[in-house]
Amino acid sequence: MTELHNAGSNGIEVWPSLPFDKWKDTYATLHMWTQIIGKIRLVQSPMQNHWWQVPLYVTVRGLTTSVIPYGSITFEISFDFIDHKLIINTSDGTTKTLDLVSRSVANFYQETMAALRSLGMEITIWTTPVEVADPISFEEDRKHTTYDPEHAQRLWRVLMQASRVLTEFRSRFIGKVSPVHFFWGSFDLAVTRFSGRLAPEHPGGILNMADWVTREAYSHEVSSCGFWPGGGDGEPVFYAYAYPTPSGFNEYPIEPNVAFYHQEMGEFILPYDAVRTAKSPDEVLLAFFQSTYLAAANLGKWDRTTLERTKSGAKLIDA
Repeated sequence: MTELHNAGSNGIEVWPSLPFDKWKDTYATLHMWTQIIGKIRLVQSPMQNHWWQVPLYVTVRGLTTSVIPYGSITFEISFDFIDHKLIINTSDGTTKTLDLVSRSVANFYQETMAALRSLGMEITIWTTPVEVADPISFEEDRKHTTYDPEHAQRLWRVLMQASRVLTEFRSRFIGKVSPVHFFWGSFDLAVTRFSGRLAPEHPGGILNMADWVTREAYSHEVSSCGFWPGGGDGEPVFYAYAYPTPSGFNEYPIEPNVAFYHQEMGEFILPYDAVRTAKSPDEVLLAFFQSTYLAAANLGKWDRTTLERTKSGAKLIDA
């Protein structure tokens, strides 16, 4: 694949810095805004395996729900992190926009639902956030009010590059594999490969998420990887994990050397800054994704010959 240097033709960093302490307030607000939009997609979309009907997707300008049904019409809601707008488009040619500016979650929720009603769509969502500590109902959340356009755009640029590399990695697998999608609950970009076998029942216990939701997500054996932009005291990282975790997973040799196994999280971690400052970010990232997948597939005894794409006459990729 074509390697990109860390300075584009417009002088903007391809892999921009994203220190969490510089944008944590915007992060917290944007997390709630994406949950509102994601929940609109959730309640209007037919159920798909592993909740694939709920995530958002990276676009050339931000994030989108993709097409959502509403009776005989369809609509789409998109975050535009270039012009900093929330855009609602419908299949009958109507559009509503909201400015992405510093405002409370309560105000954003009210204006979004009012915009939908003005388009003839009466939609009700469960207004309690998920996967966060001490959740505040959207209509009552006046704590989270910050939107810094520069950092929102930096997040999108990182997601765009991560999505590009994850899509390259995804293309190597011909078994069941998820889209590259952004989960607004955990606020991370992910792609997941499946062995084709059922998994033991997941124990649940994820913060403010019903156990039956988690069990649907992990009903089958997986190897998953992605990007998380930080949170709490954590800086942005790329991650990889397997469910169920095969014996010896934490000791499997992975690349690059700066990557490590986080015992508490039960995941392999690669700091984002190690990728963005590398001479070849794509190569470093693909090596991490591939080597951690091998940890899951080899130790879990996946049928790799039927699940992986190889060039004519080529061997399976083992590095």
